[in-house]
Amino acid sequence: MEWKYSPKSIEKKWQEYWERERLFEVREDSGREKYYLLEMFPYPSGRIHMGHVRNYSIGDVVARHLRMRGLNVLHPMGWDAFGMPAENAAIKAKTHPAKWTYDNIDYMRSQLKKLGFSYDWSREFATCDVSYYRWEQLFFLLMYRKGLAYKRSAYVNWCNTCQTVLANEQVEGGACWRCDQPVIQKQMEQWFFKITDYAEELLDYTYKLPGWPERVLTMQQNWIGKSFGSRLVFPLESGDGEITVFTTRADTLFGATFMSIAPEHPLVTKLCRGKSQESDVLQFIERAKQAKRSDREADLLEKEGIFTGSHCINPVTGLKIPVYVANFVLMEYGTGAVMAVPAHDQRDFEFAGKYGLPVKVVIQPVDAVDPPKAEELTAAFEEDGVLVNSDAFSGMTSGEARDAITAFLAEKGLGETTVQYRLRDWGISRQRYWGAPIPIIYCDRCGTVPVPEKDLPVVLPTDVALLASGASPLPVHEPFVNTVCPECGGPGRRETDTMDTFVESSWYFARFACPGHDTGPLDLSRVGYWMPVDQYIGGIEHAVLHLLYSRFFVKVLRDMGYLDVDEPFLNLLTQGMVIKDGAKMSKSKGNVVDPDEMIEAYGADTVRLFCLFASPPEKDLEWSEQGVEGSFRFLSRMWRLVAENREKLLKAVKYDGERRLPTHLLDLHRKTHQTIKKVTDDIGERFHFNTAIAAVMELVNHMYQILESPPGDDELWPVFREAVESMILLVSPIVPHIAEELWHSMGYTESVLLQPWPKWRSEALQSEEVLIVVQVNGRLRSRITVPADASADQVQRTALEDPRIREFISGKTPRKVVVVPNRLVNIVV
Repeated sequence: MEWKYSPKSIEKKWQEYWERERLFEVREDSGREKYYLLEMFPYPSGRIHMGHVRNYSIGDVVARHLRMRGLNVLHPMGWDAFGMPAENAAIKAKTHPAKWTYDNIDYMRSQLKKLGFSYDWSREFATCDVSYYRWEQLFFLLMYRKGLAYKRSAYVNWCNTCQTVLANEQVEGGACWRCDQPVIQKQMEQWFFKITDYAEELLDYTYKLPGWPERVLTMQQNWIGKSFGSRLVFPLESGDGEITVFTTRADTLFGATFMSIAPEHPLVTKLCRGKSQESDVLQFIERAKQAKRSDREADLLEKEGIFTGSHCINPVTGLKIPVYVANFVLMEYGTGAVMAVPAHDQRDFEFAGKYGLPVKVVIQPVDAVDPPKAEELTAAFEEDGVLVNSDAFSGMTSGEARDAITAFLAEKGLGETTVQYRLRDWGISRQRYWGAPIPIIYCDRCGTVPVPEKDLPVVLPTDVALLASGASPLPVHEPFVNTVCPECGGPGRRETDTMDTFVESSWYFARFACPGHDTGPLDLSRVGYWMPVDQYIGGIEHAVLHLLYSRFFVKVLRDMGYLDVDEPFLNLLTQGMVIKDGAKMSKSKGNVVDPDEMIEAYGADTVRLFCLFASPPEKDLEWSEQGVEGSFRFLSRMWRLVAENREKLLKAVKYDGERRLPTHLLDLHRKTHQTIKKVTDDIGERFHFNTAIAAVMELVNHMYQILESPPGDDELWPVFREAVESMILLVSPIVPHIAEELWHSMGYTESVLLQPWPKWRSEALQSEEVLIVVQVNGRLRSRITVPADASADQVQRTALEDPRIREFISGKTPRKVVVVPNRLVNIVV
């Protein structure tokens, strides 16, 4: 064994050993408790970053720890490989996305192996593999048959930079989640997954996931956005249609004096057609669509509107009210139309003031004598109250009136009580090349025809030239587009949109259970053993996107008979970011730290140790070169502790707890078992890796203190060996390479990973003496030390004999003495 710690000389050796012995490969075993641990798989961007290192280090500690505790741990790794970044990078590099992607995978795989992560690489796949996405195409066909996949014309979020459509969840602050450029509204034919069919179940199960962070669950609940209210119908004055609204305030209906509709509302062109306002309305609509989506969502824009030239009828007053197109109304919220009640909605109040529209008060505060006059209002009264100016409903409370007015309109066929969700169906069409083809054929005679299952997969062609504009080359690639209609045998055209890459990541975790299965998407027995994922680890940025889609997909696959679980992930850990110089690491900020450089300089174990020690996993981690150096120094101290005492340690037989020890060694024995308990609890129960590491550091310090004035060899080294071996086992999930080297240097031939996790002895945890607080008449007066097993009489006697207590008692006879074992004595005089 070398005297100096040199990670380069040991890390590659142990990585090759683990791979050669296939230590991380697992199989189903009905006789063992399973544990499925998964980190969100990476996009093969070319190089891993420190965020990856931190995320995967967290997961690796848990996986190794639970293996040592006897669980059958599945810990796989793969690649989320389709998507626009690969296509854009390939265009820039003048290469093919497939080559770019697979070259990156090879490099990133080597990086992950250098870090010693305990992945079962036999299960590896990339989502761009035909053997993977062929089954995704099967799911699409099955969803199409069930009505869960459909195509319709819709206003969609369009990114000009990426030349593709984005789902609502992929628009962040009005910008594309990939390129951060503004998103506009565009009307297109699109394929959708009917996630709204599962809205109620998705919402309901957010209350059945106690292992998820409350913040994530709240974000999903808000995104699903369940509201109880009324659906009300406003007939058009022309008599040839109606406008439907959803409202939670049917009690204010008598005060609705105009209608606001979204620029994208399907009735807009009809309402202004042939009117003098038509040209102005159409120009306004185009201008509104170009506005930043985030500004419209956040109500940041100046409120603007334009009269369409048409009116609708208020269903309770019978009065006609003007219909305006308003830039603050969003088509995807509610019905895209809002009954405007300016006296009781501040936004409507401001809009009415700007355009000279009438204001009618219909709600007054419960304690008000008379309703305020409309012309005297300086702001809308938005609270519940008592109805006024509302015919037969006047005098009712808002709660009573909501039900009564809705029931009144229901009798006329103009209203109903309903539940509304903010959630909208998932648009999955992407107008890019590098994605899974949608298995649909269009025929002039037969219409839309699904590709027969026997003809799957529809393979994405690789013999295409990418277009510099970023637009997909598939529509002009005739060998792909031109095909035969499977129904009539005539000419057909393939769908050239590809699927959103979030489709691939919505079921990959199930495929990891049976990656080689080639007769179907999932092997039910193997998936049944491993699913659901017991612990999922990833960033908070996926709270709505990936996590919501995955929950939806699992429920769909369950209903198709492919899974027998309701949820994909029992427990979720959202780790914090890695930041440097006060900002998240990014190339644009110039503060990126290259993991390869850190491994070269300090070794993989040092990098892992720092990432786990510097901060709790759910908090942001501030990068510190000094912290990295400190981690290296600690590993060097561990190394020297073994290297400098190895000969004596090898001759010793580990202490078994049977014979009595002198005080110093009893303290070390106790410290060893306290550390075992602390690390076990911190890793296994709380994921507090930083405090677990700190506990081991304390143990190492204690061992060095013992060596400064060692007792005789016969007494010291058995107890010291117990402490050293415990130290090695406890750090092995965190710094596995050095742990393997130290373990084998202690004379063992089997991997440290195959050793049982150390157990603490309860009796060893107890201190021989305890500190007791002594009070006189309830006030602290002294402290005494007594044997831990001292009787109450002994404790009382020691307290009364304490010189300070005798001074406070002043010869008085105590009226009462209360002894709380191992805590305090209270003397009442």
